[in-house]
Amino acid sequence: MIKEPLYLKPTTISEALEFADANKNQFRFLAGGTDVMVNKFQGNDLQNCYIDIIGIKELKEIKKTDSHLQIGSLVRLNELRNNEDIKNNFPVLIQAADVVASPVIRKTATIGGNLLVENRCIFYNQSEWWREAVGYCLKCDGDICIATGGKKNCFSKFVSDTAVALISMNATISVSEKEKKYEILLEDIYSGDGVTPLKFNKNSLIISVNVPLNCAFKSSFKKLRQRESLEFTSLTSAVTIDRNGNIKIVLGGVDPKPVVVCGSKLSDKNELIKEAIKKSRLVDNDVYSRKYRKEMIEVYLKRSFKELEI
Repeated sequence: MIKEPLYLKPTTISEALEFADANKNQFRFLAGGTDVMVNKFQGNDLQNCYIDIIGIKELKEIKKTDSHLQIGSLVRLNELRNNEDIKNNFPVLIQAADVVASPVIRKTATIGGNLLVENRCIFYNQSEWWREAVGYCLKCDGDICIATGGKKNCFSKFVSDTAVALISMNATISVSEKEKKYEILLEDIYSGDGVTPLKFNKNSLIISVNVPLNCAFKSSFKKLRQRESLEFTSLTSAVTIDRNGNIKIVLGGVDPKPVVVCGSKLSDKNELIKEAIKKSRLVDNDVYSRKYRKEMIEVYLKRSFKELEI
């Protein structure tokens, strides 16, 4: 007999955290559902309790403080373009949000959900019968990485486009747990382990994404994919320079976590590119080859340096 999923719909943060604590590791938070439900239908998510947080109004607000713009985790991706502070200070975030999936999905998907999107691999993100036929991999209780043949490491790729843009601007996230609240650099929640890509307490809620104001950020954003809509990234890059000449390069789609390289306008740009390529643990788990994506890192970064005149 199939057990019916438990569906809970809190209206406050505290209620959501209480539901999470009561169900421990047997639940999944649900917002837009554009990633979670697909994984469930493919048999990649076996949770039987869903806590739908979309009714929590506090998480849908965008607030401005003296030092940061705080973007609620439930702000939908297509809503980012309507905020004047984001338009004026962080246009790269709008650019990144506008290339996530398709226009219809962006009307449902949330910024918090995109930051926590599950890592992907062409050998894992398939139907259950396909995975059984080809052989289970490390990410679904198998004993081998099909992409590499190795038995120790999973290299499923990090695919959040908005996270790449936000990390390049030193964004933090405000997190709430049942017993505490804290703020952490966004880049620090990603583990680099393809099987368990988040260093993040599952019983936690992201309250907001906080982007520093008054930094005069200038950014260049690129994304490689087969089609201009729907596709997850094969390579995402963001290069940001602030008013003090600090440069931050962030790559997605080429490693189980964001690849981050820091420098300044005085740095040797070729050395920054070499470092970015060296840090990227590319494997053949994408529709584009490892060799091609590696070459495109250099192409994208050179184009970005030229656009930013650095």
